[in-house]
Formats: sequence, C-alpha cells, structure tokens
Amino acid sequence: MQLGFIGLGRLGKAIAGRLIDCGHELTVWNRSAGKTDGLKATVAATPADVARNTEIVFICLFDSAAVHTVLNQEHGLLAADLTGKIVVDHTTNHFREVLPFHDLCAQAGAIYLEAPVLGSVVPAAQGALTVLVSGKEEGFSRAKAVLDNVGKHLFHLPKPGQATKMKLINNLALGSFMATLAEAVAFAESVGIDKAEVLEILNVGGGQSLVLNAKKAKLLAEDFSPHFSNALIYKDLHCLQDLAYENKRPLFTGAVTKELYARAIADGMEHLDFSSVYALFKQR
Repeated sequence: MQLGFIGLGRLGKAIAGRLIDCGHELTVWNRSAGKTDGLKATVAATPADVARNTEIVFICLFDSAAVHTVLNQEHGLLAADLTGKIVVDHTTNHFREVLPFHDLCAQAGAIYLEAPVLGSVVPAAQGALTVLVSGKEEGFSRAKAVLDNVGKHLFHLPKPGQATKMKLINNLALGSFMATLAEAVAFAESVGIDKAEVLEILNVGGGQSLVLNAKKAKLLAEDFSPHFSNALIYKDLHCLQDLAYENKRPLFTGAVTKELYARAIADGMEHLDFSSVYALFKQR
C-alpha cells in the first residue's frame, strides 16, 4: 500500500521502517534534515506532498503543538486534498488539544484516528506495539490491516479523546513503576547488594514486569541512550495532571513521579532514556 509518514524521530523512524519491511511504499517528511537516512522511502518536500499519492498518512511527533503545525502550516497536511484519506496520529497528544484534530480532518474530507502507542523503539521495529485508537469505526476498519503490521495488540475506543486519555493513564503506571524499580535497585546497592543480583531477584519477585524486562540491560550497564526520553514521560505526566485537575481527582503517585522526572531534566538528563531516573537515586 502507498503510505505517508510524517515525523521521523526515534519512534517514528522505527514504525516507518517496520511498515517498509512489511512491503508498504512510503512517502515521508521530517522537519529536520537527515532523519530519512537509511529509509527506503520517497522524501517529500512538504507535508502536503506526503498526502498527494497516499491513502493513509501517519503522523508521529513530540506533542500536540507539533501536530497542529504540521496540519496547518503553509503547505501543511490540510493544504492537500484529503478527501477519502485517513490520518493516523501516533503522537501522544494532550487530551483536550487532540479533539480539534478530528474536526479539522473531517472538514478536509479525511478521517482522523488518534492512535497513541504503548511501547518504544524496539517493539516498534518488531511490530509488537500496543495501539490505542479513537475515531470513526469506518476509519479504524480501513486502517486495521496496516495497524496490524505495527501493533501486536489493537484497542478501538471510538469516542475521540479516549485513546489519548488511556495512553496517559498507562504512562502513570509506566513512569511510576520505572521510578520504583530505579529506587529499589539504587537502595539495594547502597546496602551492599550487587546490582546484577538485585535485578535478577526483582525479575522473579516483586519487580517482575514488562518494564524491568525492557530496562534491565540499561540499568545494568547504565547505558541511558534514549528509547523513551525523560522529556516525553514528563510531558505525558504533565498532561495527565491536567486530566486529573479537570476531573477534580487527586493524583498522588503521578504528582511525585512527575517531579522526579522534572528533577532528572533539571539535572541535564532531558534527552536520556527515562530509565536514567536511576541516576537520581544512585547519586544520593
């Protein structure tokens, strides 16, 4: 299938590569140069050019402000004829700011699917992400065969905004659990237990989880090259706090966890993997 892809950061490039591996032909665009290196894809000059010969256009950007720019800038996606096309947005958006994107695309004749993913670079390259989708049933049905190439698990939550809210809630568990694992490992080391042994015991004990499986090697080697950055988890937890505030609900672990990642950013670790929160506990 002829697909478009906008946004070739770490996650976006991994998803785009997976789609190419599955036999799709991609036309791609990225704001900064060099991100298309290594991809067997046609490089477009503008977002509008991406849409011209493609049935489904994927977006994978940092935040809602970036999505708004790609849609509305001169020669943006909405400048193209989108009649009958589907826009699949893998960005983790703000739960309020994602809602107008459905309307803007509908006005242009397209179906917008908000489709944030659970998982990062490695599962993306393997087609093993979990994809949460909100938007019209028609759009989900048409896009499902392609989304099956990206996600091992697909969940359709039709009402606009629900997929985004669920992604933020998932990242409450993700960020909190990563911080707890990091503190547990650093604390065990401080009382004289070998880190490798700590990780092995946690992995068959109370720490057993997808998070530990994914981050065990990073914690052991203290290699915090980014798969999912502190900047991203902090942004998501900030959006989650907005959701809690709007619903007048307390968010105890979310608030503490968000500030841990804020401290990591303040300590110069903004672009490191979020498992680097371990370094906060170790240095104290």
